[in-house]
Amino acid sequence: MHINSKLAKSIRLALMFGATATAMTGVAQAQEQSDEEAAEERVERIQVTGSRLSRADLEGALPVVVFDRATIDASGDISVADFIRDTAGNSFGSYQSSSGGSFAGFSGVSLRGLGEGRTLILVDGRRAPTAPQTGGSQDLNSIPLAAVERIEVLSAGASAIYGSDALGGVVNIITRKDFEGVQATYGIGRPDAEGGDTEEFSLIMGASGERGRIVAGASMNWRDTVYTRDRDYWYRTRAGSTFSNNFSLSTSTAAASRLQHPEYGTAVPGLCTNGDDSDLFWFNEATRNCQFDHAATSANLTSVRNYSVFSNGDYEINNDWTLYSSTSVTKSESKGRYAPVPSSPFPGGAISLPAGSPNHPATNPDNGGLNPEWDDPYYQDLADTDLFMFHRFAALGNRDSLDETTTHNLLMGVEGRVGNINLDAGFRYSQARAVSLGYNYVVGGLAQAAITSGAYNVYDPFDGDPQSLGFTATILRDMKTSVKEFYFSGDMDLFQLPGGIAAVAFGAEYREEYYQDNYDPLSSSGQIVGSAGNSAAGDRDVTAVYAEALLPVLADLEISVAGRYDEYSDYGSDFSPMVGVRYQPLENLTIRGTYGKGFRAPSLSILTQQPSFSAAFTSDRETCIMMVGQEACSVQVSTYSIANPNLDSENSTQYGLGVAWQPTDWLNLTFDYYNIEITNQISSIGIGTVIGCFRELIDVCPPGITQFPSGSITNAPDQSLGLGVELDPDTGGIVYAQTGAGNLGKTNTDGFDVSANMNFDFGSMGTLNTSITGSYVENYSGSSGVNVTGRAGYPRIRAGINNSWAYGDFNVAWNISYIHSTESNVYRLWLTDSTWGAPALEEGLDTGLTFGDYSEGLQGKEIDAHIIHNLQVNYNAPWNATVTFGVRNLTDEDPKYDNYYQTYGSDTVDTYLYDPWGRTMYVRYTQRF
Repeated sequence: MHINSKLAKSIRLALMFGATATAMTGVAQAQEQSDEEAAEERVERIQVTGSRLSRADLEGALPVVVFDRATIDASGDISVADFIRDTAGNSFGSYQSSSGGSFAGFSGVSLRGLGEGRTLILVDGRRAPTAPQTGGSQDLNSIPLAAVERIEVLSAGASAIYGSDALGGVVNIITRKDFEGVQATYGIGRPDAEGGDTEEFSLIMGASGERGRIVAGASMNWRDTVYTRDRDYWYRTRAGSTFSNNFSLSTSTAAASRLQHPEYGTAVPGLCTNGDDSDLFWFNEATRNCQFDHAATSANLTSVRNYSVFSNGDYEINNDWTLYSSTSVTKSESKGRYAPVPSSPFPGGAISLPAGSPNHPATNPDNGGLNPEWDDPYYQDLADTDLFMFHRFAALGNRDSLDETTTHNLLMGVEGRVGNINLDAGFRYSQARAVSLGYNYVVGGLAQAAITSGAYNVYDPFDGDPQSLGFTATILRDMKTSVKEFYFSGDMDLFQLPGGIAAVAFGAEYREEYYQDNYDPLSSSGQIVGSAGNSAAGDRDVTAVYAEALLPVLADLEISVAGRYDEYSDYGSDFSPMVGVRYQPLENLTIRGTYGKGFRAPSLSILTQQPSFSAAFTSDRETCIMMVGQEACSVQVSTYSIANPNLDSENSTQYGLGVAWQPTDWLNLTFDYYNIEITNQISSIGIGTVIGCFRELIDVCPPGITQFPSGSITNAPDQSLGLGVELDPDTGGIVYAQTGAGNLGKTNTDGFDVSANMNFDFGSMGTLNTSITGSYVENYSGSSGVNVTGRAGYPRIRAGINNSWAYGDFNVAWNISYIHSTESNVYRLWLTDSTWGAPALEEGLDTGLTFGDYSEGLQGKEIDAHIIHNLQVNYNAPWNATVTFGVRNLTDEDPKYDNYYQTYGSDTVDTYLYDPWGRTMYVRYTQRF
């Protein structure tokens, strides 16, 4: 890794000599400025992430950290997603492809912990394709690692330069353009534990002529599935799910609705009560119900296979104009496995067992009853009572998913110079198409009919062939995003100021965005059990104009200002300003500061969501009086989730102050403070918030919540009404409600970034390069103002140390990744939840009890720091090849485990923060021709 001042020197030097060689022909010595000098001036002025201006010094007002190709190779990672996940700015981790989730096959990055949708991913300065799985962020799996030359991370908001989504920062992935020759690479990796095997292959070819150059390549990388059962930190004890085989008095899973059979509790006689627990079903003596061990069969992380072909080329028409193009096609496949279908969500809320039906526990076998314990007095007392049940359709087998995403990207443009104006114009088209297939799901209505008739035996579901009953289904989700973009930009010198020449950059962009997320009809109608989702589809166009100016007011002081205006056809417009100051009192010391505003436009996935029905629960007083005649209750209200027409963009205000100091030739230091506030936050607004705001029980509410006209339910849903409720004119109870996304809440975060880069020359003993990067989060809080930094999932510190020692034909890399310790969720729960028997205040208050009295067998107060050592040895062979041996996670550190997850029904550690691969040995061979 290099800080940008060092990159500037290396790039300028390389480009200067290349440009000078061309410019030497036909030099006229009497010219006021030689062609060589003019060429040198042009190449000295290059563009960096965070600015549209071409300038001579990369150490500008915004902090940019650059990871070069050597650093990427030394990491041992096989994908862009894996590499960026480990960077210090990815404060609280980020999403990676998980089995059973809605975003399978997707991997993102979340700078400052602000979410993948608030981190903008660029490829060569242009927006990366939008992931069809999310509709509002970019998928790192769509970018082949073999095509990457370097990665630039701007850890500050930059909406004034790039527009929407750049609230938390920008990751700009620069692809290879100057490669010459042929290079083939093959590698494999094998973890000590089962699962997660890796394989990689790439072929890169490049050539250049007098006027043109081209780079083309193909690559493949693959990582195998990781099953929960194969990692002891996930699978220390049996996972328990009440969606197993249990009776209930209502559709609620609350303890009050459970049956109290003296022997079986709420469990259905059979699978859990025969005294011979299977590998999957077991009887929980403490809760007196049947449990299902879903962790025993499901995969935690999907397999991911990425295939890609790509090319970059340019052709110099003349000394002033150059054509360029970039193309890529990427295919990403992921496979996951999830436990058999639970009866949730289920049409009507739960499986119904009408009195007298064969699966009702009190039905006599002479009348078709299936319960072998039908004559038990407890069940006979329920003979006239309709019951419900929560079931696991394990006899049907596991749910498997196959997700495939294909991304096409084409960029064509021309850059040149007219007078003293540098111009760049072009066209970009990208399309990402994803198809998700889910196997072995259940059609709720058909399953209910089979259960009601007795064709499906809930007491012995493995008897016979339940697949033959015909209530299973393969579900389909068809997703697509596309962007057509035209862009134009220019920059030029203006006039002389005391510190140098003032410069300005300007430009305009127009793009058309399209999004679709179509679920099959059974899924979108709510008939599929074990899956949920609503279709969405729509398009919009975005027009933007921007300008940026650099004003060197003094020899050691420059001011930069920027502004961007974006107009969206579907919700409105935003203006984002930014001002930066760069002060250089000493040649080796730079002080910098920025202030700006940003925005994040509502995604098309939110704005085009199709209405969906649910029966949401509420304890609203007036509604209880209307429905059950008493003030306290829990009842269901007809509710529609809609695309809110009153939704606006999120807004941010950010500022930063930093210093870059190079006290010696071998040491470079930076220190930067950041502060980001996001307001008008786009949040999911449920019925509790809608009712609470309408009743004026909540102080902070989204705009636009209204009371609908009487009789609106006859036309429900009606998206034009926005969020709100229709009230009964007599009681004031809720007739129906509309929920959805709204602008509510805020997030504040601030902290520090530090880096140190050192280069040591030991003469005959080689050279050592060491870089240290770290991020410290001082505050991360939401609308409540509570700072959660330091709690589980929110480490204060992330840091990395990269060491590279070159000695003759050998190079040794030793990289260290550090995640700071956090407070255990179990301890946090002990402090706040009286159900754990602990005081809801500080430990020992009043009772004299300590956490130790309650923590036997549980995680302690603190989750230890997570330290990973990665070691790599490279041998540069005389036949123009490199042989690499490496070990990731040398000491085989497990992800940090917190019993909170197990206690509350999850089988996983925090996969946002911690990788589950364990110690992984790998070998890589690279041959150059």
